[in-house]
Amino acid sequence: MPLTPTTKIRRWSFHSTGLQVRIGRWLTTATYTQKWLVLGTSIGIIAGLGAIVFYEALRLATYVFLQVLAGYQVPLPAAEGGRAAAASFARPWAIPLIACAGALAGAIIVFRFAPEAEGHGTDAAIAAVHHNPRGVRMRTVFVKIVASALTIGSGGSGGREGPTGQISAGFGSFLARFLDLSPSDARITVASGIGSGIGAIFGAPLGGAVLATEILYRDDFEVEALLPSFIASIVAYSVWGSVEGFGPLFGYVGNYQLTSATQLIWFGVIGILGGLIGLLYAKGFYGISAYFSRMRLPRWLRPAIGGLMVGLIALAIPEVLGTGYGWIQAGLGSQLLHIPLWIVLILPFARIATTGLSIGSGGSGGIFGPGMVIGAFTGAAVWRLLEPIVPSLGHDPAPYVIVGMMACFGSISRAPLAVMLMVAEMTGTLSLIVPAMLAVGLATLIVRRNDDTIYRSQLRGRAESPAHRMLTGLPLLAIVPVADAMAPARCVLKGSEDPNTFEARLQRAGVGAAPFVDDQGRYVGVVTLASLAKATEGAVEEREVPVDTTFAPIHRSVHLNVVLETLTSTPQTWAAVIDDERHVVGTVSISDIVRNYRRTMQANLRRISELGGTTGISEVIVVENSPIDQAPVRTAAIPRGVLITAIERGRDVIRPTGDTVIQSGDRLMALGTSNDLAVLGELASSTSPKGRSSS
Repeated sequence: MPLTPTTKIRRWSFHSTGLQVRIGRWLTTATYTQKWLVLGTSIGIIAGLGAIVFYEALRLATYVFLQVLAGYQVPLPAAEGGRAAAASFARPWAIPLIACAGALAGAIIVFRFAPEAEGHGTDAAIAAVHHNPRGVRMRTVFVKIVASALTIGSGGSGGREGPTGQISAGFGSFLARFLDLSPSDARITVASGIGSGIGAIFGAPLGGAVLATEILYRDDFEVEALLPSFIASIVAYSVWGSVEGFGPLFGYVGNYQLTSATQLIWFGVIGILGGLIGLLYAKGFYGISAYFSRMRLPRWLRPAIGGLMVGLIALAIPEVLGTGYGWIQAGLGSQLLHIPLWIVLILPFARIATTGLSIGSGGSGGIFGPGMVIGAFTGAAVWRLLEPIVPSLGHDPAPYVIVGMMACFGSISRAPLAVMLMVAEMTGTLSLIVPAMLAVGLATLIVRRNDDTIYRSQLRGRAESPAHRMLTGLPLLAIVPVADAMAPARCVLKGSEDPNTFEARLQRAGVGAAPFVDDQGRYVGVVTLASLAKATEGAVEEREVPVDTTFAPIHRSVHLNVVLETLTSTPQTWAAVIDDERHVVGTVSISDIVRNYRRTMQANLRRISELGGTTGISEVIVVENSPIDQAPVRTAAIPRGVLITAIERGRDVIRPTGDTVIQSGDRLMALGTSNDLAVLGELASSTSPKGRSSS
């Protein structure tokens, strides 16, 4: 079937590109503070508005599904009215049917319009930061709002932070595309969106800002995102509070006073239990998810089965319905004594099961909120069991419930600091910091020992991040502009041309994809052979040109380190190079970068060799059991007049430090006098006993 250039794409490109050019020029000249004040404020405004829209949609869905149709009133936290739960179900038969129907409706919307909106959202946002910060579609944002409101509002066990984080991350991704942000700025923009959105809807801006830096890794921080996240979180919280109020979610919980070190024992017990139950949460959630993924049923039908099972469980344990924040509120005060002990003891495990059934089955919602309910009732269970026999425990369950929330989810999310801060802000108290440090520390040690996490998209550290890994060993890339390495574009497709010729032109050029430009010759995105073939399928007479706008272009003035960062942190293997007016002036690929890097390194070495005198360069290969094999550069027996400039190890080029350990098979690139280089060559090729420098 014929293709036609879509009027929508062409009109958008014509009007938006001029604005893109102007803002892009300003960003290149703006200071760091100016840039992030503008970007952070923009992200914060949308994050706050997105949190409000989703919260109101969820509140409406809960009212319609549970209160009107099922005749059941869920409890609410203090900031939302502090309402108590209904004593019983008015129409108990309706609960399973409504939970099933809401999950089914949400799943149909997700798998029809945006399959990437499946699940809890936070993992998808984390993966976007690491691998494709420009790739979150705006469609996903709207689908996530509706689907999550239907799933949770009908009784599904889920939290509201995951959808909110993905909503804000989606807008950050749109900004990265619209403004052609550098890969590092795009990652920070999306990460700031995650933190500011979650911080806004929980009324915890400081914790949200720290979360943006901590949640990306299991054992590391994205420190560059901290200041932008502060700005975005402050703005998002201001927008949220202006509409929904500024009070803590659970109100101002009374101050706790630590009077004896022996009191810490019971918080230590909560920490140990929190770590173990956190592990059970992660394993249970993904175990249930794996079970549903093996079902030979349509994906859109699986959440309905999970919703039906949640509704049946809720007939015996109504505390599993919805977000559960109102039940945390009940656990913080004397109302906890009115909840049957067996409910308090079983609720953490029931919530693990129902969250897996609601979200692990493919439903849409967050897993942060259920994790707090699980942790809260872990602490509540300890207090209920020990309070009658341990007088020093006190008569207030709130400290143990609060620390339980921090320990359980702070450990399994691998974001202990952020979760501690968020829970402290949500309860309006900082008096539990010392007991919380003990409990969260113990819980985190247990989780780290098992090397598990609830967020499977987290990387271990910055060294595993595609954005950080390759750049550390290639310092010369930072001085080479992309204009020196780019190649002429083999094919450029124009919006003014007949799209039915695109496929033949790509085949003649021998490429699988090409840049697409509008009528003014300005870059819009990329068209691939695969997308053209897919667009011509079906019986519709006219199709839109399938332009992928998530492909990041590269400005001709940037250096190759930025290009490599783009190509290693996104699915792209090449990029279009554009000028100030967004006209395509060439393309650049990883092979172009490698070729130019070798050429630049060889030229630099030749210039050094031409300095005269006895100075020169040399490449030596370290043999096994040589005197410098397995020795750090700082202590190896390397002559004083030799400087090791680079180490080639397999396919990697390492920029050595004093702590870099030399290994057999390494190719050392060294600078020094001819005599010293000769000594180094003998050391590297000798198998005599290892020596060390006397210095």
